[in-house]
Amino acid sequence: MKLVFAGTPEVAVPALDALIASGRHEVAAVVTRPDAPAGRGRRLVASPVAERAEEAGIEVLKPVKPRDEDFLARLREIGPDACPVVAYGALLPRVALDVPALGWVNLHFSLLPAWRGAAPVQHAIMAGDEITGASTFLIEEGLDSGPVYGTVTEEIRRTDTSGDLLTRLAFAGAGLLVATMDGIEDGTVKAVPQPADGITLAPKITVENAHVDWSAPALRVDRMVRGCTPAPGAWTAFRGERLKLIHATPVPEHTDLAPGELSVGKNNVYVGTGSYAVELLWVQAQGKKPMRAADWARGVRIASGERLGA
Repeated sequence: MKLVFAGTPEVAVPALDALIASGRHEVAAVVTRPDAPAGRGRRLVASPVAERAEEAGIEVLKPVKPRDEDFLARLREIGPDACPVVAYGALLPRVALDVPALGWVNLHFSLLPAWRGAAPVQHAIMAGDEITGASTFLIEEGLDSGPVYGTVTEEIRRTDTSGDLLTRLAFAGAGLLVATMDGIEDGTVKAVPQPADGITLAPKITVENAHVDWSAPALRVDRMVRGCTPAPGAWTAFRGERLKLIHATPVPEHTDLAPGELSVGKNNVYVGTGSYAVELLWVQAQGKKPMRAADWARGVRIASGERLGA
């Protein structure tokens, strides 16, 4: 089939690579978000998908909005049979959805109808799910509500961050997307409507959402830190400044600290929660580089009774 692939971040690159390598489908063009400012100089940088497409000699389309007339005219001119999508990052209007005869097929990183929305992996970890996965579905105008072609499952490991899990899902999902496109071409897969039960939503997690509540149980704090790593980054306040929490682990045997209370040993930093303590392993102070929590604690000279979150 002739395809136009839509995607933007690094997590979409494995699927693009898999489609290119399949030898069965022609990736005629790629649609991605416009170049965005990055780094200290805030210079415009192309998306990871754009960079990969250019390396492969594939035409790259960067509409400001996917309803732009120039973009729609070029899409119609290319005439794709289908448009696979992975984390494109913009809402597709009906006028764009109607261009490919076989529709736009999205790879979404959850087992739909669970975790519809922008941050399914983060929410799955923060909710304490043990199993998640990826789904391919036909895009409709609703939020991730279209009929599903196929799924793959993935265990959420005890120490997974959202970055860890998303990396595995990106590669497993790439294979699923290629198999889905093969099946659509063959007529061997059929999109099945999502069940009405089990719908959960996964809106984008903001920096404010990532503020740790030390009165919560230790397991919830642990899931918050892992779910928000690497982005947007779980954080707390210390002496009026933001402290980013990169890696922490629950310590069930440590039960004598009040919520937010710090306890510092030679090589350990513990914080009380609403149940038992968590040990801080890596942190990042405001304006500083990531460092081991024990090194941070030695540098700031934590006084007896000091707390995080105050």
